Amino acid sequence: MSIAKIVVMLGAPGAGKGTQARQLEEKFHIPQISTGDILRGIAKENTPLGEKVREVQAAGKLVSDDILAEIVNQRTSKEDCNIGFILDGYPRTLNQAKQLETIAKKQNKDVLVISVDVLDDLLLKRLTGRRSCPSCGEIYNVYYKAPKNENTCDLCNKVLVHRSDDKPEAIEKRLQEYHKNTTPLISFYKEKGCLLSIDGTQPPDRVFEMLCQVFNK
Repeated sequence: MSIAKIVVMLGAPGAGKGTQARQLEEKFHIPQISTGDILRGIAKENTPLGEKVREVQAAGKLVSDDILAEIVNQRTSKEDCNIGFILDGYPRTLNQAKQLETIAKKQNKDVLVISVDVLDDLLLKRLTGRRSCPSCGEIYNVYYKAPKNENTCDLCNKVLVHRSDDKPEAIEKRLQEYHKNTTPLISFYKEKGCLLSIDGTQPPDRVFEMLCQVFNK
């Protein structure tokens, strides 16, 4: 990327955006910034901001947009983000998107938004079929990447787990919430002319190839 960019990865749960973002980080040597990871790190710090985040989390509330914007700005102002960075999990709302515009202007960077699009029916199949190993963390899928022995990890022979948030009812709720929050974002970025949609139903290698073509431009 010749011009410093903030790359926003959008995609519903199960679309594969997190995996693709990590691969892009490795190939192009620009950091993938996860607001969830940052918040968990800050909550462990003995600082005024860390205390504030701990209080919010202890109350079972979401961190405010203003605090999130401050955190994102602090992290992305570091030297490793000078040529650009990838945002995963931020922005999630229209207000956060507008705050990101302020950050981008302050850092003299352009915003590029990539939406990895997958139909809900396929997302349901991907997520309900997901099984994980509680020991080594290996991920399987009963439809696409089944273990050699039913419900047993190929690597460490532990019984695989079907997470509660991968049950159909929970997934449908997560998808509804995602569409509710993301529809205004899509409209906002379309109007700005910085939204690029990628067909996420294709094999992961092909999706990554298309993303690389975007980055190389």
